[in-house]
Amino acid sequence: IIVENATEFMYVLPIVVKAFEMEIIPANRIVAQIGETLVLTCNTTGCASPSFSWRTQMDNPLGGTVNNHRTYSTLTMNPVSVVNSHDYLCTVFCGEQEKKEKSIKVELYSFPSDPIIEIRPSSLVYGERVTVICKIPDVYPSDHLEVILKKDERVLHEENFYEDDSTNTETKTVTYSFKYTAEDIGKEIACVAKLPIANMDFEPKERVTSQKLNANFGPQNTIITVSPDNPPMEGDSLNLTCATESNPSPQIVWRKHLADESIQHLIENNVLSIPHARFNDSGLYICEVINLVTNKTEEATVDIVIQDGPKNTMISVIPAAAVKEGETVTMKCTSSGNPAPVISWKKKKATGEYEKIFKDATLTIQSVKSQDLGLYECEAYNQFGKEEKVVNLLVQVPPQNITVLVYPSENVKEGENVTITCSTYSNPPSQMVLKKVLQEKEIILPSVNGTFILYNVTKNDTGRYLLDVFNEVGNNIKVIEIAVVGRLEKPDQMIPLIIAFSCVAAIAVPVAAILIYVSRKAKINGSYSLVKALRLKV
Repeated sequence: IIVENATEFMYVLPIVVKAFEMEIIPANRIVAQIGETLVLTCNTTGCASPSFSWRTQMDNPLGGTVNNHRTYSTLTMNPVSVVNSHDYLCTVFCGEQEKKEKSIKVELYSFPSDPIIEIRPSSLVYGERVTVICKIPDVYPSDHLEVILKKDERVLHEENFYEDDSTNTETKTVTYSFKYTAEDIGKEIACVAKLPIANMDFEPKERVTSQKLNANFGPQNTIITVSPDNPPMEGDSLNLTCATESNPSPQIVWRKHLADESIQHLIENNVLSIPHARFNDSGLYICEVINLVTNKTEEATVDIVIQDGPKNTMISVIPAAAVKEGETVTMKCTSSGNPAPVISWKKKKATGEYEKIFKDATLTIQSVKSQDLGLYECEAYNQFGKEEKVVNLLVQVPPQNITVLVYPSENVKEGENVTITCSTYSNPPSQMVLKKVLQEKEIILPSVNGTFILYNVTKNDTGRYLLDVFNEVGNNIKVIEIAVVGRLEKPDQMIPLIIAFSCVAAIAVPVAAILIYVSRKAKINGSYSLVKALRLKV
């Protein structure tokens, strides 16, 4: 605006006056969750000193607190409850003439938390019924609530509350029962709650809670698996795995049943490893499974046999390796190995070779004879090798088949030599003693190197001689009568007499050969003088 007069110009700026307006924040419609805080703001422009009032269209209580400020007013609902589900009207006066008002619709819901699952009973048992209880806390409006119960992805039960007429928040409950089986172990029970309200913008509209079916049970169905599954050889690695069904996880203990009936504690683990199997690792293995909650125990066993060639082959002889002729002897051969070794017996022949005589672990010889003595070999054999053991069987035979020869004869003349020889069979070899029987005493002459000779015999040498042949198992006595005739004997004169004796512990050789041999060796060292022997005090 320009004002003009005679001397100057004046510029006048126009004054802009804003129109009186109002608004509600948020505008028109708001969705609020029960229990939270909601603030409605009534704001003005174009009025220096507005006055505010709040009310519901149905003149219900406000259910909130009003705070007026210079150009705006707030209505605070803390917390929001079902009484706040109204259309709220804010009226603003600017002076006495101007008045404006606006309304806002408050829509409420309540879906504050995830469902709560309860499974009864707390300790589940196979074959009994399980009840699943799903609770959806503080729902509003409940007539829109939909609930689905699932086991893993399979729907167990569906339920809705469309007919519900609740006017406040409520906890809604859905219950479902089913028979508990072993297949249910570890499966998830899920409760899906939905609150799909059309034209209401809030999240979430779906809440899910899940819980696993964990029953305290077992142990049961305990088994042992062996790896590798083919029969193990000595030196192989071996793993024994113990598997069971149990909740909570059980304690697993490995033990081994020993040959002396005792139990050896091994490890506490579900896998028992034997890196280099040996034959003595064979045996009965026990997996003991203990559930410390159910206080139940279950065992599984597996018999492990390590394959190997014959080992620890032994021979036992009853009554002993040295037996008397006529007795019964039993020789038993034992050997370890897998497969079980086949046992056979051989006897060493005179040629040095072994001849197979019997196929069994136990060889029994009834009424043992001297020809049964010798070396016996036990052979243990399987597809992985063989092992032999030898025993020397001794057959003890008392002196028998005794032959006594007197040369030149039992009747001789004074001054001749008399040779006495003996042959016999015995085992062990016999010892021999020659005794001259006198009236008052008995002269005993033991044999040293075997030949007995009477040199230059006299009538004093006439008499009865006893030849005692003996060993550990028996004896035999032969009587020899020597008669000396011919030349007269000088008084009180003792002619030296040497007696020697020979025993051959074997089958008798031809008599002629013995006589020739004796005559050539008549004066060998080791002969005994009868004169000297008479001086012995017996």
